[in-house]
Amino acid sequence: MTDTIIAITLLWIFVVIYSVAASFDFGAGFWSMIYLHREKTKATSIANRYLSPSWEVVNVFIVLIVIALVTFFPGATYTLGTVLLIPGSLVLLLMLIRSAFMVFSHLIHRYDKTLSIVSGITGILVPALLISVLPVTQGGFIQTTNGVEHLDWSLFASSPHVYAYIALAVCSTLFLSSLLLADYSYVAGEKEAFAIYRRDAVLLGPLTLLAVIATVITMRIEAWWLYERIIAYLPWLVASVACFLTGYFMLLLPQDRRLVFHLPRLSVFFVIVQYLLASYAYGAARLPYIVYPHVTIESSFTHPDTFHALFICYLIGFAILIPGFIYFWRLFMQDEHYVRQK
Repeated sequence: MTDTIIAITLLWIFVVIYSVAASFDFGAGFWSMIYLHREKTKATSIANRYLSPSWEVVNVFIVLIVIALVTFFPGATYTLGTVLLIPGSLVLLLMLIRSAFMVFSHLIHRYDKTLSIVSGITGILVPALLISVLPVTQGGFIQTTNGVEHLDWSLFASSPHVYAYIALAVCSTLFLSSLLLADYSYVAGEKEAFAIYRRDAVLLGPLTLLAVIATVITMRIEAWWLYERIIAYLPWLVASVACFLTGYFMLLLPQDRRLVFHLPRLSVFFVIVQYLLASYAYGAARLPYIVYPHVTIESSFTHPDTFHALFICYLIGFAILIPGFIYFWRLFMQDEHYVRQK
């Protein structure tokens, strides 16, 4: 395995982890807003209970993505930074507003409702803006004028492929978060909240699958090169769909607490595996392009000596962070004293 493959694999791992974790985080904010006035179900309190400790951890990975991109592939930073200046700035602004309300709502409780509204709105807008990076980097939207690259907004705004990706981001965010909150409610013993989030996940599952189909269909029209490559990874896609259907089927089954592994947790597991398989197929099909056809992993790669030093630093960092993440999971996600608010 070459240095460039190791570097892009590490970067893609950060992207996939963030996309799944951020879906839980942003979606929880949206559901907190939707069920704000349904206090009897405790759906909002469940969402806020999950959201309270998780949003800070999720933000770690977006920092890792930016640092890995700048350090491993500095040649791609100029193109991405120039082309995505406006959508990237909007994402940063929305995340800044959301983070500010997250912090101050814990100090001044009269802003709790405002927090739910802000986190709910940003929970939809941020994933929609973030995923727009993918169709832009697939080619066709970047123009060069007097040697300066820029995004063709007329093509971008009129592209069905872009809207298919946005629909996929919104549906995936809401589906993954409702699925996780159903599991979280189940562990907390909140039957009403569990029924609500389970119902939402059941409704959003087929919509997410339709969004995937729409994305693939529009990809065949607007990014033929990528569509042909993804078809080569058809076994991975079939396995991904199989995991999705398995997880969705477990969500439909009657829930029995006497089982060793309760079904909502297994449903979350299989759906996450589904996303990992699909992400591998998509990422592998894109190689060697970071921005098609302008930037490849070889043309934008840093000096090998710099990469080796940075890679050692990342290994040391992971050795420190991973035990912290495990402890965080046990403390806030598995500890019944916190989940049940005892």
